[in-house]
Amino acid sequence: MDDIAMLPLCRRSLLKSLTIALLCGAIPGAARAQLFAPAQPFPQYFSSFAVDVSVLKAKGLGPFADLLAASALSQLRVSFGDRIDPRGPRLVVRLTSLYQSPFTNGGGNRHRGGGGGSDGGSDSLEGEALAVGPRGEILARHPQMAVLDVDRGPTDPDEPGRAVAIASHYVLWLRRQLIV
Repeated sequence: MDDIAMLPLCRRSLLKSLTIALLCGAIPGAARAQLFAPAQPFPQYFSSFAVDVSVLKAKGLGPFADLLAASALSQLRVSFGDRIDPRGPRLVVRLTSLYQSPFTNGGGNRHRGGGGGSDGGSDSLEGEALAVGPRGEILARHPQMAVLDVDRGPTDPDEPGRAVAIASHYVLWLRRQLIV
């Protein structure tokens, strides 16, 4: 008899198998509760704000990381100023990756996979928002990446100004994502 090669499971087969296992009681109650636990909602009020750029500093950004932290913290205070409650957790924004396009509005990145838009590149900032409890425990987390088109001429790249703009943009998007 020929050996039959196993085909990779498709998502439908996997979900079907999981459903059958749940119905038959093959998965213990605690594991079943974790599988179907509702997502933890992000708190709506915060006792204080902080920005962690230690990952960026470890990558060698040094004072540039401090510029990002100062800009993000300033925007946090403005954007979440109406959400302060001393009983709430601390909102910590951990920034982990910055990309600044070498192409400004003057050209370079012309085929970005869409119609329209500027001919320049875009800057991006990645990180996550953490709701940190009074004992330092993480109550909720929200990963995020913000992208902003570069609107500078090729002779005036202004990297510090672009860093301030992307940090501010990151926090503005964070507000839109977290506050319902």
